[in-house]
Amino acid sequence: MPSARRFAAMHLAGACLAGLVLVSACGLAEAGSGLPPLPAMGPSLRKAVAFETGEQPGTIIIRKNEKALYLVTAQGHALRYQISVGRDGFGWTGTVKIASKTEWPEWRPPKEMRARQPELPAMVPAGPYNPLGARALYLSRDGRDTLYRIHGTNDPKGVGFDGTSGCFRLTNTDVIDLFKRVAVGAKVVVE
Repeated sequence: MPSARRFAAMHLAGACLAGLVLVSACGLAEAGSGLPPLPAMGPSLRKAVAFETGEQPGTIIIRKNEKALYLVTAQGHALRYQISVGRDGFGWTGTVKIASKTEWPEWRPPKEMRARQPELPAMVPAGPYNPLGARALYLSRDGRDTLYRIHGTNDPKGVGFDGTSGCFRLTNTDVIDLFKRVAVGAKVVVE
């Protein structure tokens, strides 16, 4: 069995390799630079807005056509976050719940995604190069994981368009804010 120091070094080497594979696949690495510079957390795209709904405070309402996530804060009020949504063929609607929340999650691309993009690693460790970013909220329906997430991004320019595989992407700055405000079990309505 390897020593703790050797295990940590092997884990770090694996994390760097996975990060490099993903960074190369995403086109973020510059020729000859080794690891790319650390990605920025991104700006806050959050705004307090008037928002009429019959949903209770703490509910998230995602309006895909607006590329907006609303967190109901009080009767007639919400916080609006700019998001990216599923590209053509990857959008969905319905009501789900937040099953769990994770700070600096690791990412395990689903087998369907790896079939489409075989260059993806089986797992990307937590950290700044992870495509789930700083926080992830895991969505479930009827107690089953949907495999969809509300999450941050290591590419702050990657927010505000149709480009995900069905997840909802915020800047890391905004997902950290949302993460603090939303409880496990909260209702999420995707329109």
